Amino acid sequence: MKRLPILLLLASLWIALAAPMTSVADVVDDSASEDVLWPATVAYVVDEQQVDVLSELQTVQILELAISRGPRAGEIVTLEYGHTYGEEASLYRAGDRVFVRQLQGADGTLGYELATRDRSFPLMLMAMLFVGLVLLAGGQRGARSLVGLGLSFVVIFWYVVPGVGAGQAPVWTALLGCGLAMPVTYYLSHGLNRKTTIALVGSLLGLGLTAVIAVGFVAGARLTGFSGSEAGFIQNLYGGVIDLRGLLLAGMIIGVLGVMDDITVAQAAIVEQLHDANSKLDAWQLYRRAMRVGQDHIASMVNTLMLVYAGAALPLLLLLTDQSLPLTYVLSQELISEEIVRMLVTSSGLVAAVPLTTLLAARWMAPRVAANLPETAETTEALG
Repeated sequence: MKRLPILLLLASLWIALAAPMTSVADVVDDSASEDVLWPATVAYVVDEQQVDVLSELQTVQILELAISRGPRAGEIVTLEYGHTYGEEASLYRAGDRVFVRQLQGADGTLGYELATRDRSFPLMLMAMLFVGLVLLAGGQRGARSLVGLGLSFVVIFWYVVPGVGAGQAPVWTALLGCGLAMPVTYYLSHGLNRKTTIALVGSLLGLGLTAVIAVGFVAGARLTGFSGSEAGFIQNLYGGVIDLRGLLLAGMIIGVLGVMDDITVAQAAIVEQLHDANSKLDAWQLYRRAMRVGQDHIASMVNTLMLVYAGAALPLLLLLTDQSLPLTYVLSQELISEEIVRMLVTSSGLVAAVPLTTLLAARWMAPRVAANLPETAETTEALG
């Protein structure tokens, strides 16, 4: 039993390191593309005015941009930027960091367009704030969890994403990727002990069940994976080798991974504490008492998940308030149906993981009760 966590951890690390690290650059051939992105800074706003375009006001800016890095560093590029909605946050000011796309026309002439705002610096500051809060509140366990989080992203970006991009089955790639990441993150965050091992096994079972539920729900709702605007870009970028329906399923599987950790570890810890407090309890008693707490956990978790998804899909919820369309028609739109199925799949998988992990922990710990402690007045009194 004591060797199992170490073996699982070592096996996961070995497979992760041995996996071929295919990069996206190896999958997509950009040799024929003449488009180049340059980091730049807004040096000067030459002009800004509102114009009427098809009876709609549009704010147009003339910007001078200084390319900040690369072989063309220091060069000034002038271009026009127009924004239909006119929100102040969407307009550019001197000092803003952006990305400029260099375009080559059919006649060989070069043009430029403003690709997007460079948000890397504020995102980095936010990430540093998050890391600081985790270290301050979580201490050593928080530090270990951050290391585990980093390794999870390594597996996702070095194995899952390139594998899917190379045409591998998204569901199996996601399952294998999660299976590689889970032992590392679990043992780093919670230590090498039986509680973590039980939670890990319960999570793997719950993850497999989530995959089964996802396949059934997506097939039942006849989802195709083409609801988002990014579907077309993915198809064009990867030449149609990506199974978008499988990609949708893989996203659901990966999305449930983080919350699964919290649920399974909590249930395994509850069973362990009950067993330590009263080693005379058999498997059924451990399961029944731990599930009383697990039911409260399920109730709060379902409420939390529903609100999280509702917040993320708030723009879609506005469509539900359109009284001019039947509710069944709105719900049948794939963009909305996809979010509903995602919410139901994730919640169903997590709820199922609670009794699975609790039963596994109770069965695992119950055989030890007879040999642990001699019967004393305290244990007799605890049994009632």
